[in-house]
Amino acid sequence: MPPMKDARLGASTFFASALPHDICGSNGLPLTPNSIKILGRFQILKTVSHPRLCRYVDISRGKHERLIVVAEHYERSLEDFQRAGKPVSQDKVLQVAYEILEGLEFMNKHGMMHRALAPRNVLMDCRGNVKLAKFGLYHMTNHGADVDFPIGYPSYLAPEVIAKGPSRPSDCSHGELPRPSGPKVDVWSLGILLFELCVVSWCQRSHSGAGTESELPENVLTLLRKCLTFQPSRRPTPSELLKDPALQEVSHLYTPFRKPVSLFSSSLRCAYLELPEDISELCQDEGEEYLAERSIEEVYHLWCLAGGDLEKELTNKEIIQSKPPICTLPNFLLEDGECFGQGRDRSFLLDDTTITLSLCQLKNRLKDVTGEAYYPLLDDEQSSLPQSNSSSELSAAVALPLVIRERDTEYQLLRIVLFDRLLQAYPYKKNQVWKEARVDIPPLLRGLTWAALLGIEGDIQAKYDGIDKDTPIPTDRQIEVDIPRCHQYDELLSSPQGHMKFRRVLKAWVVSHPDLVYWQGLDSLCAPFLYLNFNNEALAYACMSAFIPKYLYNFFLKDNSHVIQEYLTVFSQMIAFHDPELSNHLNEIGFIPDLYAIPWFLTMFTHVFPLHKIFHLWDTLLLGNSSFPFCIGVAILQQLRDRLLANGFNECILLFSDLPEIDIERCVRESINLFCWTPKSATYRQHAQPPKVAGDNNGFGKTPSYYSSDYQDLPKTDLSREPLKLSELKAESSPRISAEDLIDLCELSGSGHCKAPTKKTKSSKPKILAVDIRSSEDFSRGHIPGSINIPYSTAFGPDGELVQCPATSTLQSFRGRVIVIVSHAVMRAFAAHLVKVNYPRVCILDGGINKMKFTGLLTVPSPQI
Repeated sequence: MPPMKDARLGASTFFASALPHDICGSNGLPLTPNSIKILGRFQILKTVSHPRLCRYVDISRGKHERLIVVAEHYERSLEDFQRAGKPVSQDKVLQVAYEILEGLEFMNKHGMMHRALAPRNVLMDCRGNVKLAKFGLYHMTNHGADVDFPIGYPSYLAPEVIAKGPSRPSDCSHGELPRPSGPKVDVWSLGILLFELCVVSWCQRSHSGAGTESELPENVLTLLRKCLTFQPSRRPTPSELLKDPALQEVSHLYTPFRKPVSLFSSSLRCAYLELPEDISELCQDEGEEYLAERSIEEVYHLWCLAGGDLEKELTNKEIIQSKPPICTLPNFLLEDGECFGQGRDRSFLLDDTTITLSLCQLKNRLKDVTGEAYYPLLDDEQSSLPQSNSSSELSAAVALPLVIRERDTEYQLLRIVLFDRLLQAYPYKKNQVWKEARVDIPPLLRGLTWAALLGIEGDIQAKYDGIDKDTPIPTDRQIEVDIPRCHQYDELLSSPQGHMKFRRVLKAWVVSHPDLVYWQGLDSLCAPFLYLNFNNEALAYACMSAFIPKYLYNFFLKDNSHVIQEYLTVFSQMIAFHDPELSNHLNEIGFIPDLYAIPWFLTMFTHVFPLHKIFHLWDTLLLGNSSFPFCIGVAILQQLRDRLLANGFNECILLFSDLPEIDIERCVRESINLFCWTPKSATYRQHAQPPKVAGDNNGFGKTPSYYSSDYQDLPKTDLSREPLKLSELKAESSPRISAEDLIDLCELSGSGHCKAPTKKTKSSKPKILAVDIRSSEDFSRGHIPGSINIPYSTAFGPDGELVQCPATSTLQSFRGRVIVIVSHAVMRAFAAHLVKVNYPRVCILDGGINKMKFTGLLTVPSPQI
């Protein structure tokens, strides 16, 4: 994104034409409002970047079909130049012509025409270069079909446009779209514009007593004649006109435009730097000018955070005028002939005034941010930005709720600057992207950051373009049915452009994964990626293709029952592991995960939460491994815990049919805590993604360790967990852990001592306790260091309660910590008993004591003297 430099933010407004309320589309649904259609078409304009075009930044939809457009703006225009009445040199005329044609040619390559070319829309930057404004109005309004006013100025419209007459929105409601204008209409407008420039110059010279037509150079006259050719068939296009000899004389003054290389492509990314002769100029303190080095999109984002309000700005400049309801009544006449009421509503007309948005409030908010903050050092050893590269106030902001941090102007500036630098260095700085994402992700750069967390690399556009998205397939019908129901509360995704992009990305995934099938829910999975990468379908597809195998491996098989059942069984064990009381109650009333959790995991919660909550949830999910969703599910149940425990089966069904409000930040926080208490092997699944091939990290260091590595990715040893049949897995209420996990958690070593684990609770007690339920004789022959012996035959009374003894007292003191049941048999039953009496974090040692016999870690108690 190019820096803002001397540009300003400008805002203008207009109304889309209203649709009748009693008409539905062919699918039986209400017609999409024209303002939504315009909003969807507008998005592509944000990607159009050229030195001769003003960048579009944002569009906002208000009441009564009002739309407010924010774009790059400059105070001076060619209209001001004409009003000054100064003579115009031949070189200036040719310069203006060449620069306008450069912009028009670039637009034509993107299938766009200006149609509103006029002196007021030809802006001039501080160096006097042309910047075309309002060039996207014709495109976003569907060639004028979605508004009640004509696009363009009559004085500058081509003859063929005038002859065709105005297109009415009512004509388009029956499917009769207006025929769009071609590139040659802008050439006529350019000719009128250049002719006016020449006339101004001629009038000035004539006023001085020496002006005649012959004073205009022949090459300029030839250029004007070509532009003002009456017949469109003989009139040149902008591309053809650029080859005119008169314009070739000035072409050498301009460097051909080079499109910036995108982050994910096969081309090398590099910066073209020009250093000043005096290097000390780089170190000058320019104060507020630091902000001008940031992109206009960043500045606008920060302007909004600093309290910017588009409607308020337009109201203050009297562009938006509120009227009392009485003034909107239709005309009526009294008996004496006096007329009252409102005439034609001005909303049907176009006020193309552009106001400049003041940055004073933003600059005032950022006045205490030092220049160093705009150029952070990227040292792998430094701590995260809010703790190391910012003031003490910003360091304290890390402890604030995420919603507050995302609305803090200064904090977001520092986060955006840092992430922008890190992403430019991706994948070299991939590890540091992970590190900073643990703190939080700035919303402005969430799409690219997610792509980096998912490890997207290479020429994604070429791969996406190579997928056949046009040939009809059987899934097309189901996709067409699902899309109109997927997150349609969102204006962007509900637009026709959003539906089209949905279809293309979903179809690309289905076609490129022939071993998988389309299941309902895939559209919900696609929604977050499409929303964040609306103008980059290839990146949305790439992210989705990387996300599914990591978290939903084989979920989209034609027969996925075995995968789903294993997943739900492990989830049931996780509920029992972390909250046995809740698990016992749900099992007693028969409210099993099959009744409510399938949409959760099949869509990774996108079917049950709105997008703004999904963004915060997935910010953390993408840092975790494939077992992290289990912890999210348990955290959701714990937020509903009191209501679930107090209700029966029917009430629970009703509760989940309309899920109550969930505090996502609390859910994320508790999910991380649950994950830290869950041994890695406890969530082992036979149908999870196979281990990654060595070297998948592309040589940029190993994957960050922050609860991101999967147990399946670890090298398999004799102490690893063995797969179980689904029937055996379902028979166990508690999860199993591997012998290597037990050794790691107990920090066992060959010395024969059980060391205290690194992570301790506040009471400084070990995090894990091994409970050996073999007989006392077997226990004395060899046991795990630090374990306690509670023989199964003497552990429980006739009512299922624990028998009081020194060993069970020790077990009671470890309540709340991980308890591993060790034996060669009956481990499943002992664990089930503990869960029944509400012991949390109970698990079984996979393979029992036999797995530990060959490790050399078993110990024999010293003989009593």
